[in-house]
Order: sequence, then C-alpha cells, then structure tokens
Amino acid sequence: MTQLVLYFSLFSLISVGGVNALMPEIHRVTVDANHWMTSAEFTQLFAVSQAAPGPNVLIVSLIGWKLAGLPGALAGLAAICGPAATLSYWVGGYWDRLRDAPWRPVVQRGILPVTVGLVLASGYVIAAPDGLNWHNTLIASGSALIMYATRINPLWILFAGGALGGLLLG
Repeated sequence: MTQLVLYFSLFSLISVGGVNALMPEIHRVTVDANHWMTSAEFTQLFAVSQAAPGPNVLIVSLIGWKLAGLPGALAGLAAICGPAATLSYWVGGYWDRLRDAPWRPVVQRGILPVTVGLVLASGYVIAAPDGLNWHNTLIASGSALIMYATRINPLWILFAGGALGGLLLG
C-alpha cells in the first residue's frame, strides 16, 4: 500500500487535465510495472468509475480497494487528492496576484496542448487495453463520433460500446 500512496501522490502533482489525463501512466504502473491487475481488470474498473456518479477520481479508489480493501481505497483517494489540493491552493493565490503579467496568457495557451495530448493518450489506453485491433478501433471511433454529433447520455454510449465489444469479442 505504501507504493500505491507514493505513486498516486506523485500522479497528483502532475495531473494536468484531471485523473483521466493520467490513465496511461496509471495503467503502466498498475498493470505493466507492478502487476497489481490485468489490463482487462483495469478497463473494467475504469468503466465502473465512469458509470458511477461522482468525480473521475473514483478509479483511484477502486484500484486502492482492489489492492487493500477499504484502507487502500481511502489511502489512494487521499494520495491523489491531497498533494494536488495543497499545491492548487498555494499556486492559485500566487497565480491570482499575477493576473496582469504579460506572460500569463502564453503559459495558459502552452498548457492546452499538453492537456489535450494527455487526454488523447488516456483514450488510447482505455480503448485498446490489449493492443489496437479493428474491434476496439471501431467501437472507440463510433463512440466518439456519436458523442460529438448527438446529445445522447454518455452512459448509453458506454453501455452500447460494452455490449458491442462483448458481441465482437465473445
């Protein structure tokens, strides 16, 4: 559980764009590096965390729960929220005092592509947990297109993607 807290504390400090932007690295640490779970289990935990009401950070609690039960869930959640909240509080006050600085808009525009790249990498990891193939490419592309073109609740799209994946892979 100590490793879990150390990893998630570090992730907390580099999370630009929220926890979903960290999914590739969380996946690498939990599945590839430490073998705490399989790639399929990680994807299932991610799906549950997205379907449940609440913030996207729920994935961290589920990973902690899988590793160490309730203490792991609470430790993981505290580790991912605590350092970032502390840093945000400190930097937020300073950032407000610099609102008239000429370089501030440049920094804000520079962070945007980093955030977009991290979110796209997360989408890839979640869409292709066992590697890219035509099944998950079709499901992910179709889901993205439907979300872009309609106002359908994302939970229905998630459900349909899961059902289609079960049919294509089953």
